[in-house]
Formats: sequence, structure tokens, C-alpha cells
Amino acid sequence: MKQLDVNLMHPTEQINVIIGRIYRSGMTTTSGGNISIRDVNGDIWITPSGVDKGSLTTRDIVCVKTDGSVVGPHKPSSEYPFHKAIYEARPELTAIIHAHPPGLVAFSIARKVPDTNIVPQARNICGEIGFAPYGCPGSEELGDKIATEFKKGTYKAVIMENHGVVLGGTDMMDAYQRFETLEFCCRTQINAGRIGTAKTLTDDQISKYVNHFPKNIVHFMDVDYPSDERELRTDMVRIIRRACDQGLMISTYGTVSVRWRENDFLITPRDVARWDILPSDIVQIRNGMAEAGKVPSRSVALHHRIYQLNPHINSIITTQSVNLMAHAVSHTRFDVRTIPESWIFLQDAPSMPFGVTFGDPGKMAELFQSNRVVLIENDCVFVTGDKLLNTFDYLEVAEFSANSLVMASAVGPLQPMGDKEIDELRIAFNVK
Repeated sequence: MKQLDVNLMHPTEQINVIIGRIYRSGMTTTSGGNISIRDVNGDIWITPSGVDKGSLTTRDIVCVKTDGSVVGPHKPSSEYPFHKAIYEARPELTAIIHAHPPGLVAFSIARKVPDTNIVPQARNICGEIGFAPYGCPGSEELGDKIATEFKKGTYKAVIMENHGVVLGGTDMMDAYQRFETLEFCCRTQINAGRIGTAKTLTDDQISKYVNHFPKNIVHFMDVDYPSDERELRTDMVRIIRRACDQGLMISTYGTVSVRWRENDFLITPRDVARWDILPSDIVQIRNGMAEAGKVPSRSVALHHRIYQLNPHINSIITTQSVNLMAHAVSHTRFDVRTIPESWIFLQDAPSMPFGVTFGDPGKMAELFQSNRVVLIENDCVFVTGDKLLNTFDYLEVAEFSANSLVMASAVGPLQPMGDKEIDELRIAFNVK
């Protein structure tokens, strides 16, 4: 299993990979959206005009030279003028993404800017969000209005009135992760609004969250990789990629760990895009120490404590799926009594207040003695299980159930199963 670092690819390959991800994730249409890269010599590589995003190849990407000449089989995107204007306004930006994902378009139509303080990492990734007045697509006027926002020197993301969004980055992955995270924030806020009211974090809460993680990880040398350990790495990467494909995880957030031997385990690394994780990136944890040369997930201490106190747990997934996070952000109870499968698999899924992970990890770990799924308000969802595939299944069931609850809010009052039905399930499926 091999995957190259997107930022090391040729601009045509980078654009092709990222536009493919955006299209497959349902964040643009066949004809909508465009992305570009400004090369070190000033040339701008950009998606073509009028070519199907679902079948785009590297040969379709167009290069607009510094003298204005075009190299390639197609015309450059009709939105090329505002790409050029942004690069001129902000020379440190080398990649731009423009698209019309549903969540961001909803904010664009409502003429509002999403609040990224709903989860801790989003504010850091997205930064302050600008807002550009309406301009006709493809016009110099639109380019001027967008460039005016970017000239303010702080924005790397700008909502376009009644249009969509445009984001810049110091490289393509920086731009893409900002784009994906901002759309996650929008969808989460929208769904939270359907079942309650989205609550946000203060800057002080976010600062405390960032600062509570351990700064110095103890490492060990003499790492060995027997066949069973390598097999677990491959399984983890497969599940992580599936989670990304299904919208259960985004590139900037998600931790997976699997118990290996006794309380030793494998865990995802820190600051590696989840789409691009390789088996060799996975970090081995032995006696609470990380293998030399790698930095594990920030939640490694909590995962370690969960394994120590819960011998029945052999895998953990920590993530931010949109509908579960809608409950976590709105502080609305996640009621799993929706259909028999949900309750049989999940039983109860309590919510804990933001900041509960800051204290003694032992207290948090004790929750999993009787719960498979735990939501942390404005933070994440923890899912635990025996085999990794079982844990992933629980996550799927939980997210599907949360989605049904969000949808039900538009149909009528929630009518969960009653105690009689639950007692019948306990007996029929031998649930304690």
C-alpha cells in the first residue's frame, strides 16, 4: 500500500487528485468549482473550463504562463481572473480552491460567516473567515471584490455572497484541509440547528484544550515489527481510508488505535492527513512509550488508560462525524432508541461536557466499562469495541442513527421505542 505526498507531486497531479477528492466527497458538481496552483516561476496551473470533474485527467489541466499565454488542450477556468487576483494580493499563497459545497453555499445564501469555534481544531485550521459581496462569475469585478478581502492580510478563506467559497493555502494540502474542515463546520452547525442550537467554545476554552496535551513524549528504541503487528497496521489504514470515504472522518481529525499485546497498542500519528496515512506512519506504543522517530496522536494517554482499565476493549476510534457532532455541538441527547439495531449495538451513548478529557484519564476511561459510544460536547465521539471492524461498525450505526434523528426533526416529534420494546430486546438478544 503506497501513497505519495500530494505536495510532492507535479501541479497537474496535485490538482487532479484534489479535485477528484472534492468531487467524490460530494463537495462539487460535474461542472462546478475550480482549483489552481501558482508555480515558483509565477505560472498558474488551473482546472479547465467545461470539462467533467468526474473524468478529469492530468492531461486536461491548463497552464497559464506569466505572459498570459495558455498551454493545454482547453480554455482555463472562467474563474481564472479571481485566482490571479488573489495570488497578486497574497504572494505567500500558492494554492486556491473554489467550490460550491452545500454547507458553505447555505451560509453564502444566508450571507453569514460560519463560526469555527464549534470544535477546537477548526479555528486553528480555518482562521478568520472573510465575506465578499456578490459579483458576476468570471468577471473582473468579482476578482476585485475577492482580492479586496484577501488583501486584508488575515483571511485564507472567504465566503462569496450567493456563490460559494474560495480558500487559499501555502500549498495544496493546506488549502484542501482548510476547505474540508470549513465545510465540516458548516454542515455540523446546520444539523445542530435542526435539533437544537449550536453552542460555541470561547477562545479561552480552545487555548486550554490545545495546551493540555502532553508536550514531551517518551520514546523507545529497538522497535520490532512482527507479522501480526504489520497486519494490524494494514487493517488500520484500510479502516481509516474507508472512514474518510464515508464521511466519518476528515483529513484533519481522527484517531484509530488497536491493542496489540497486553496493554501495548498501535495508534495513528499526529499531523498526518488521514486520507494519506500509510502503514509505516502508524505509531507503536509499548509500556506507554512511542516508537522512536514518530509522534503519536495527542490522545495517546487516554487511549492507553482505556486499554489498561478495560480488558474487553481492543480497539478505539475517536472522530468527528457530522451528525454525531451535531448532537455534541448542540448539547442534545443522542437517543439510540431509534430502531432495534441501534439500541442492540449501542445501548446508551452518554454525552460528557467539554474539557472532561483534560483531567485524570482514568475517570474518562471508566466510562467505557459500560458504554461503547461516548460523545464529548464540542469535541469528538469515542467508539470502542473488540475487533477493529466491530468498532467501525458501531461508528457507522451511531452516525446513521444520529443522521436519522436529525432528519426526523423535520418530520415530526421524535417517538423513541419505549421500555416495553427495550425489555423485549434485552431478552431476545441477551443484552445485559
